[in-house]
Amino acid sequence: MVRCIILILLIAINSFAGTKIRDLAKVDGIRDNQLVGYGLVVGLNGTGDKSGTEFTIQSLTNMLDRMGIAVDKKKVKVKNVAAVVVTAKLPPFAKPGTKVDVVVSSIGDAKSLEGGTLILTPLAAPNGQFYASAQGPISVGGMNVQAAGAGAVKNHPTVGRIPNGAIIEKEINFNMTEDILRVSFKDVSISNVVKAKQVINRIFKDTATIVNPTTIEVKIPNEYKDRFYEFMDAVLNLEIETETFAKVIVDERTGTIVMGSDVRVNTVAVSHGNLTIKITSTEQVSQPNPLSKGETTVTKQTDIKVEEDKAKLMVLPEGVRISDLVKSLNAIGVTPRDLIAILQAIKSAGALQGDLEVI
Repeated sequence: MVRCIILILLIAINSFAGTKIRDLAKVDGIRDNQLVGYGLVVGLNGTGDKSGTEFTIQSLTNMLDRMGIAVDKKKVKVKNVAAVVVTAKLPPFAKPGTKVDVVVSSIGDAKSLEGGTLILTPLAAPNGQFYASAQGPISVGGMNVQAAGAGAVKNHPTVGRIPNGAIIEKEINFNMTEDILRVSFKDVSISNVVKAKQVINRIFKDTATIVNPTTIEVKIPNEYKDRFYEFMDAVLNLEIETETFAKVIVDERTGTIVMGSDVRVNTVAVSHGNLTIKITSTEQVSQPNPLSKGETTVTKQTDIKVEEDKAKLMVLPEGVRISDLVKSLNAIGVTPRDLIAILQAIKSAGALQGDLEVI
């Protein structure tokens, strides 16, 4: 009995727990950096680029020249080689020697990268400087099998990954001022920014200032002057009661609908019905009488049938929550596609208290 009471109390406490600032915002200056490089994948079982892929041939010839092997590019075949683009993310504060994952993507007409090995490829940032190098066997979560004119393709065999395939060669320096901590929120929400400022000022005594609708500047207290990262961790671990957005997201391609709990509807009457038209065309053969001079004729007969479902009228009272809206619409027997049309019509009528976003 005591354990049950403790469990209920823990569930109640967690249900009222707020959201940490670190889940809503990031510290300015601390971010990932994108790296990209061009390389070659070798060791393919005849699934590489075709002989007409000039840049693959040229790249292979240049690589062999650097190794001291002179070849005539007109005699080079690249069916076991594929040209690829290699991408990776450089984490903040990553030190030389740190390993990161890379993604390898074919840019030629290779059929599959399965079984291939990426040759040493430098990875550069947008500023043109090289920060990592990648190499290793590729893991492909797909296949492309062909034989006797038939084949089977699973997933994307022209894209693969190399876990820990890149080694960081140079560190990116972050310009972190140790006097002010700038916290930028990912989404524009004045309410969340104000609540975060109030919580920080309550704990650290009037150190936070709102500089724009998404950013808070926090002055480093004297007791944290030499403990910048400890202060940053303390600020990011503070919790606030986040504002929820009244928004409905609709994906018409898949029929997916995601609705926030704060979406409400004004008084509105909903009626929805489907009109189905069926057109059937059949051919009838008319044969002449025996020994007559008539000819066999073919005539077409067309039948048109119109069916209209009986629409039910449902009145939704003002201020009803989205959960009640879904229950009411389910009572009418609507499908996700129907629900999308109904929501768009309710929004057009000005009865939907929230944003409707179609993606």
